[in-house]
Formats: sequence, structure tokens, C-alpha cells
Amino acid sequence: MRVEARKQVLLLAMTMLIPAVLSSQQASRTVPHAPDRGADEGEGPFERLIIRGATVLDGTGAPGQGPIDIVIEGNRIVRVASVGSPGAPINERRRPGDATREIDAHGMYVLPGFVDTHAHTGGLSQGTPAEYVYKLWMGHGVTTIRDPGSGNGVDWTLQARARSADNEIVAPRIFVYVRPGAGWDGGPITTPDAAREWVRWAADQGVDGLKLGSYDPEIMAALIAEARAHGLGTQAHLGQMGVARMDALDAAKLGLGSLEHWYGLPEALFDDRSVQDFPYDYNYNNEYHRFGQAGRLWRQASEPGSDKWNEVMDELLELDFILSPTLTIYEASRDVMRAREAEWHGVYTLPSLWQFYQPSRTSHGSYWFDWTTQDEIEWKNNYRIWMTFLNQYKNRGGRVCTGSDAGFIYKLYGFGYIRELELLQEAGFHPLEVVRAATLCGAETLHEPKGQDVSFGLIKPGMLADLVVVEENPIHNLKVLYGTGTIKLDEAGDPIRVGGVKYTIKDGIVYDAKQLLADVARIVEEAKQSATTGVGEGSH
Repeated sequence: MRVEARKQVLLLAMTMLIPAVLSSQQASRTVPHAPDRGADEGEGPFERLIIRGATVLDGTGAPGQGPIDIVIEGNRIVRVASVGSPGAPINERRRPGDATREIDAHGMYVLPGFVDTHAHTGGLSQGTPAEYVYKLWMGHGVTTIRDPGSGNGVDWTLQARARSADNEIVAPRIFVYVRPGAGWDGGPITTPDAAREWVRWAADQGVDGLKLGSYDPEIMAALIAEARAHGLGTQAHLGQMGVARMDALDAAKLGLGSLEHWYGLPEALFDDRSVQDFPYDYNYNNEYHRFGQAGRLWRQASEPGSDKWNEVMDELLELDFILSPTLTIYEASRDVMRAREAEWHGVYTLPSLWQFYQPSRTSHGSYWFDWTTQDEIEWKNNYRIWMTFLNQYKNRGGRVCTGSDAGFIYKLYGFGYIRELELLQEAGFHPLEVVRAATLCGAETLHEPKGQDVSFGLIKPGMLADLVVVEENPIHNLKVLYGTGTIKLDEAGDPIRVGGVKYTIKDGIVYDAKQLLADVARIVEEAKQSATTGVGEGSH
């Protein structure tokens, strides 16, 4: 890592370990840009790269097929050739010809690059510089992100998008979604006319879409309509301060593209109330109130399979509404010890980020003031109903994509994304459906508002060469995608670690995923050595 970038990381880490009041204003300030990609960071693109003998999971939901040779010229897949049968010699007559670079992937699995549809690019409050975040994502096979809100600033994120597109930095490709009013000096968005004017301005800046919250219905309608007119995507977190006037179904009818998290869905399913059963002393600015009561929301909705449940689902399906549930970000609510003690924190979590996670009345998502057994039970029940909705929605043809919202609530970038895949399997998704959610679904969500065909998210000729290569079978066990791998017994019966992504390929450039994570580990270790305290207690 370059010396100046290292100094910035250490300064951030030390600053965050000084007791201070963290505020939402701090979270919107910018973090250091990623340094230029080094000469030893990634190989390629190549005139003709061939991945030989792999089992391919193409992203459509189809089962694995192999052995397959994948031919990549520059940054595009040009051929996908079946070259034999498992357990039999390779049929050399079927093999594509010579290559300028080959990867021997016999016994390995190749998937499309993963898409994180809810991926914040760090923040000053967390002390997480861009390089740290990008390498955690890329080390887990995430080759595309949608940055919801672009909290480091519109210009900052547009610059990062351009540098990533040119592969000047080690980073996923970036889709820039911005909050209404961000970046311009035309005043607050308080009228439909102002909303439309800002959207036109944002479109001129070159953003990809809007991250919406709880706005007055007439302003929401203007934002969504103007965005659609300019080919911009829309996603929304329908928070508790506005959902009484606009739930998920209301927003979908206006043309909203995708729903983040799940707020607004239970409210659309209410049949014996019109607002959540808030305690009389509820205060939204109290993070414990906010998250504690959110865990009691789904049981206030109509029962699964009821007339109301089916009517709302029918309408959302008819509208082709996309869900990005981010199950992973709320998981600590149902088992805080599991999330807090995850095995990767000690090596890969920056001290500043660990500090941000600690109980705090001011840090977003650090609501562990007096988290109780009953709170966790309520959240377990919340997940049961929420997952039932997601699985039924998917089974009936609805699209459910993968997003992580990492950087909060003990969820680490990259690692939290892989946990999202596991949670979708828990919800009832076949692992092949999980892979489709992580690849094609995200690609469609990002391309369709622009009126474009997908350019990644599938393994077929013509697609961008965004790929994940892993030595173990992720359909058998999604845990093999974690940077820390998973434990198996070797032939002698001794426990060993296996897995972790081997190569992340973006735009035909081959990255050693384990080396990217080693870079992250070094960033963390240097920050620890410069700090006056450690990353926690016990095993950390």
C-alpha cells in the first residue's frame, strides 16, 4: 500500500479511538479515495485468457455444468465450450485453441461476479477508507455495487465510479445512487417542482439512480416519475417517519424500482390497524426504540396465506417490484453474540469500525443499550414471517436480489454479503436460486432503468468478464465463499480450512482474492499497532 494511503488509514483509526460524539453529519463526510492500482495488483486483461476445465454456475438458476473452457478476449467472454464429461478424459477436439494466459480450473467452480445492491462505500464515522472496503468486497467476489445514497458525496462517488470503470483502482464497478438534494445548491426538496428540477440536475451529473426515503407522497411521485423519464433507477428505504403515508405497495404503484430492507411491506399488509403498534414513549431518534420495535412489526401484519397477504403480493408481482431485503444487516438483532463474535473480526475489522459497533446513543445501529432475550426472540419471529414472504414472492416469479448494507451492526464488508447468501438459503431458496439472486437479479435491477440489456451477471458469450473462481462447491456449502473459508476433515481425519474465493475477475483482470484479503489484514494490523487500544475483548 502506498505510504500516503497508509498514513490516512492510521490517522482515521487513531482518530476514531479517541472518545468522541459521533453524529450523522460526520457520517456524510468523505473518506480517502482508493490509491491507484499497483503494478502487482491484478493481471490482465489478456488478449486471450482461457479458464480451463471448470464447473460453471451460469447465474440463470441452471445447475452446474463441466468441464467447461471459458474464453475471454480483453474484457469480454467470447466462448463457453463444454469439453467433456466428469470423470472422463478431456475431449481435446472440443477445446478452444491457444491462449496468452490460462487458468487451470479443473475441479473448481466459476460463477458470475456477485452484485451487492446495497453497498455503502465506508464512512468517516466508521474510519473505513475506500481501499479497505473495496478489497473486502473484491476479496469475496463482489464485482459490482450499488452505492445507496453515495454518502461520501456525489462528486466523490462519480469520480470513484470513473476510476473503477477504467480499472485505475482495485474496486468493483460502481452504480451511483444519490439522495434527493444531494450535491446541488438549489435549496431543500420541499415541492414537486423542486423535486423534478433536482432530478434533472442529478441526471445531468451522470448519476445512475436515486436513493429515496420517506417523502411526502406528492414529492415521492414527482421524484419517481422524473427519474423514470431520465432513465434513472430508484430504490427506497421507507422509514417509520413516512411509512404511514406511503407503504411499499403505494411506492410500487408510483413506479418505484426496488425496496431496500423490508420497511413498508408489513405496513402494506396491515388489516386491523393503519400504523405500527408503537409504545407510547417511542422516539425514532432512540436507536433502541427504532430497532427494538422494528423486530415486533411483522407479527402485526396479516397472516401468511391470508386474503390480504395474497392480494398485496399479487399486486407487487404484477408491478414487477424488486426486493433487496438485506437480511444480513439485521441478523445481530436475533443473535447479537453470533454477530459480535464472528471469527473474522479479529483479523479484518478495523479498530475504528469495531469502536463504531459498540453500544452508543449516537452511532447508527449501535443500539445495544439493554438488548434482551425477548428482543432476540421477537426478531427471530420477525425473520420467520419475513422469510416466508420472500420465499413465496420468489416462488411466484418475484425478483429478490442480494444486498448487504455492511459497515453497521457488526456486519463487515464482504463477509456480511456472503452471510446474505446463507440467509436466503435459510429462507427457503435453493442455492442455485441464491446464486441467481446474487448475480442476474442485481444485474437486471441496475440495467433495466437505463433500457439496457444486462452486460454482466451471466456466464455466456458477449458478457463482461466478471467472474468468481472458487476451489470448493458453493452449491454444496455457501460457507466456502467466506474469506475465512470453512472447516472440513482431511484424509487423515484432521480439521483443515478450505475455501475462500481463489480469483476474482473483473473486466478480464484476474485478482488473487486471498492476496486482496491479506492486504486488508495488513491495513488492520497497522491500525492496531498505531492505536492505544485493541479491537475488543476475548478472542479479538
